[in-house]
Amino acid sequence: MAEPIVFLPGMMCDARLFGPQIAELSAEYSVMVAPMTRGERIEEIASTLLDELPHRFALAGLSMGGIVAMEILRRAPDRVTRLALMDTNPLAETPTVAAAREPQMVRVRAGRLREVMRDEMKPNYLAPGPYRDQVLEIVMDMALALGPEVFLRQSRALQRRRDQQSTLRKCKVPTLILCGEHDALCPVKRHTFMAELIPYAELKVLPDAGHLPTLEQAEATTAALRDWIAQPLVLR
Repeated sequence: MAEPIVFLPGMMCDARLFGPQIAELSAEYSVMVAPMTRGERIEEIASTLLDELPHRFALAGLSMGGIVAMEILRRAPDRVTRLALMDTNPLAETPTVAAAREPQMVRVRAGRLREVMRDEMKPNYLAPGPYRDQVLEIVMDMALALGPEVFLRQSRALQRRRDQQSTLRKCKVPTLILCGEHDALCPVKRHTFMAELIPYAELKVLPDAGHLPTLEQAEATTAALRDWIAQPLVLR
């Protein structure tokens, strides 16, 4: 029996982000989605999850979920059997981006979460395509369900996150680096850089996808994850 698969969703996302993958993979694998909603530091979120996750597991994170996945790998490398990092960033927050979060947080405290999410999603999230509006609707529904307090906690956690380049250099498990070709938030060159850091990494760039390929190109993402799960474990 293969190890369980743990999915970590991105900022202001829940299990719906991986809905197509859960539907396809859960008949063969134990699948769980861990919340990114507790804690104001990436380290705190990772520590809380490690207390709840199985002893050993395959770990797949998208965006903020990928950032937390790297921290879990840093803290407990022997518990992670394989790693999938999707549309994410191993670097610490830049001062410019950290500062740009402050006015967003002010607007969210003033009750304008929907407006902030709408403005943030327009330039950065998705590739053009016939299902773009449907995916954006799912994203908005997830964000409004999680609410303003989660937005504020996650924003603070991202502002304070550490650089994980050294963690990736030490990674010794089968690793998938996946991203959408049109992701303006975490561009392809960032993923090429990550793949070069990790000895066992495979880079997969999906055309016609942006920041959320799990929804934009669900079949291609699931196929890439199936290949990743099928890879033999690397002997330590």
